[in-house]
Amino acid sequence: MAKLVENVYGDALFELSLKENKVDETYEEVQALLTVLKGNEDLTRMMTHPHINKEEKLQVVETVFKGKISDEMIGLMRMVIEKDHFGQMEGIFNFFTAKVKEYKNIGVAYVTTPLELSDAKKKQVEERLLETTSYVSFEMHYDIDPTLIGGMVIRIGDRVVDSSIRTKLYHLSKEMSNVQLPSASNA
Repeated sequence: MAKLVENVYGDALFELSLKENKVDETYEEVQALLTVLKGNEDLTRMMTHPHINKEEKLQVVETVFKGKISDEMIGLMRMVIEKDHFGQMEGIFNFFTAKVKEYKNIGVAYVTTPLELSDAKKKQVEERLLETTSYVSFEMHYDIDPTLIGGMVIRIGDRVVDSSIRTKLYHLSKEMSNVQLPSASNA
């Protein structure tokens, strides 16, 4: 199966930054560009518009970004435009970001609770995750879902730990529905 465009370019960017010992600098640059792309939908719409030719798109990159980002990053953007993949630019940068976090052993945790956690409780959750995983630090994301009733759901990558009361009640009700009580005539 062919690799996704995001993976190919994101991986190449990561390998180049690693080879040139510029992982941190490239990471910061990518984060800034992600902010620009997410905050400027008009730019993305223009750069992916089928009726605007490549030369005009390349000129926009030169005009907007020259002197503000590295020549390597401009080169990457030019290459992506040449191949008509600017629509995947955000995905490329997200893939690169994930590779850097993996390389630096930084976990990304999504914690969902029924109520807002205090700062002290958030610190406890993060400390517990550090104790029970091989990550050296975590990027924590918190969300509130009142339907959980109590407990929490933690997702790290493709692993999910669900200790919510909602899920416990669901499993209990499934078990109870499978219980067969003896009928009164058998007693």
